[in-house]
Amino acid sequence: MRPEILFPLFAPVSALPGVGPKLAEALERLAGAKVIDLLWHLPSGVIDRRVTHNIAAARAGRVATLLVRVGRHQPPLTPRQPYRVFCGDDSGSLVLVFFHARGDYLSRVLPLGSERLVSGTVDLFADSLQMTHPDVIVDPRQSDSLEPFEPVYPLTAGLNPRTLAKLIASALQRAPDLAEWHDAALKTQRGWPAWREAVLEAHHPADAAAVLPEAPARMRLAYDELLANQLALALIRAHGRRGSGRVIESEGRLARKALAALGFRLTGSQERAIAEIAADMAAPRRMLRLLQGDVGSGKTVVALVAMLNAAECGFQAAMMAPTEVLARQHHATIAPIAEAAGVPVALLTGRDKGQARAEILAGLASGALPLVVGTHALFQEGVAFKDLAFAVIDEQHRFGVHQRLELSAKGQVTDVLVMTATPIPRTLMLTAYGDMEASSLTEKPPGRRPVDTRAVPAERFDEVIAALRRRLADGAKAFWVCPLVEDSAQSDLAAAETRFAELRAIFGPAVGLMHGRMKGEDKDRVMQAFASGPVRLLVATTVIEVGVDVPDAKVMVIEHAERFGLAQLHQLRGRVGRGDKPSACILLYSPPLSANARARLAIMRESEDGFRIAEEDLRLRGAGEVLGTRQSGMPTFRLADLTLHRDLLDVARDDVRLILAADPALESERGRALRTLLYLFERDLAVKYLRSG
Repeated sequence: MRPEILFPLFAPVSALPGVGPKLAEALERLAGAKVIDLLWHLPSGVIDRRVTHNIAAARAGRVATLLVRVGRHQPPLTPRQPYRVFCGDDSGSLVLVFFHARGDYLSRVLPLGSERLVSGTVDLFADSLQMTHPDVIVDPRQSDSLEPFEPVYPLTAGLNPRTLAKLIASALQRAPDLAEWHDAALKTQRGWPAWREAVLEAHHPADAAAVLPEAPARMRLAYDELLANQLALALIRAHGRRGSGRVIESEGRLARKALAALGFRLTGSQERAIAEIAADMAAPRRMLRLLQGDVGSGKTVVALVAMLNAAECGFQAAMMAPTEVLARQHHATIAPIAEAAGVPVALLTGRDKGQARAEILAGLASGALPLVVGTHALFQEGVAFKDLAFAVIDEQHRFGVHQRLELSAKGQVTDVLVMTATPIPRTLMLTAYGDMEASSLTEKPPGRRPVDTRAVPAERFDEVIAALRRRLADGAKAFWVCPLVEDSAQSDLAAAETRFAELRAIFGPAVGLMHGRMKGEDKDRVMQAFASGPVRLLVATTVIEVGVDVPDAKVMVIEHAERFGLAQLHQLRGRVGRGDKPSACILLYSPPLSANARARLAIMRESEDGFRIAEEDLRLRGAGEVLGTRQSGMPTFRLADLTLHRDLLDVARDDVRLILAADPALESERGRALRTLLYLFERDLAVKYLRSG
């Protein structure tokens, strides 16, 4: 149960005064549905409202706060004219301008002869200073109500700055004093305020520097969030280790037979990963391990060895891929190797129907089929295994955590290996996959040659076509990637269907088309024709980003390359360079380039190291976007910025290690405060594991 002291913060935003359904909807869209979401909606800047000494010192185009004496009012002669109020001080004069204003209201707030503090942007009009619709008009005796530095918040449709500021002020009144969960020495060393004080300071900046990420209050709140993340992951991992697993310890007989049929030696990092996975499987606890490796680093073979080890011990193993194309690709890769060891591998997708499907389901239920590769169809209700002991989930970030759990739930105590070909920056590894052990494949198999990567402006399109013609004539195959499926009135990006028609007019029927809106069987047919048939140039969207393996493909053209993220460009480039002949990747871009786009293209030209590229991608785009769209398995941080607060993440990880070593059940005074922290950042699941331990 969430502690009672936090109840006011987890009330719906509609509990705040003046919030009806329409306003609640806007607040939910902007920040979230709960009061606490408004506390986490921090200012992005400030307006300097400090009083300027006199009108003469005010500068056009800037915000000024002035003490003025109200002179005459000049109501408009026609409705289209503004209402003007002439004011002044000893140094000069200022005209306040109002459109569609009521005279009685202005006479009341700006009485003749009175002094008023007015604040707003000053403009120069016909040689006189004016302020149109001042943001603030107050009696000087009420100057205390004017913050010297007014916070500026991100907004959404249906919310104005005044309303939002008022609602955040209401939310702040609900913030309680909470027991301190931080180590006293760390708090003193960093100069951090207490939690409630930090929240108030973050929303009432004392100066422009107070809204920067390195301001003490902001650092404190960012660290709170990172500590909650690391503590939750550590508790989940500890809970997973407590749960008994089963010992899967093979002699490696089947794996040796399969590897003998490969025709090449494994890399050092493949052998190391195989040993790490084998040790996990042989331990008497459930395995949860991440295998990350660059495009073409040989993850599938590592996974197959582990699956064969499970089969040798009399168990079943399954591999789940995010798309049918990739599932078929994996099956085509591993089936011949496994069968060389005498082990059949089934393929199960949503498209399999009738007798063939019934036979596969019967084989899985009876145990006659030890290995299976498939899509999310594997965890559907009608699929039952006799004894699933090992599950491999490919491209982990394309599945939610619940899907991972659904597949592993098909067995009694299933060991899980998740794989990704998107190398994960270390900071994301710690925050998103900290509940897992990790193995990394850092080498490419022998014989792989580097890909010649060039950035080419779109106006040199004809030269690209000429170069492509030469490579196709030499027997190579090529990909041409476009960002959209069909032309859109809202976008100037090349559409796959339009480009397909143009290239087909140039190269004839050897051009094929593949995109995500096509039916599965149509995609498979085109892919088959490209891999081993008449199609030599495949025009596609990013549907070919993951897993497609055509060794004859030597050229990758990526149109509008400036619009793609670094990780995605790297994934696409990984579709070529898979044989021992030279390969090329052409990044076609449309000038002018933004600084970020220029940096991305430069990094692609300089490096093929997916781990370096992943770190650069994090630096350029931020954590939320690094793995493409925001994924359900990825944490989203409201207060911490992983590109700016990386050092805090390391401190949090070390802090958690010390905390749990001294107080694993969080029962001390600080431990109880840390439980509150977990609830504050909605890591309730971790507390449940703590209680169940």
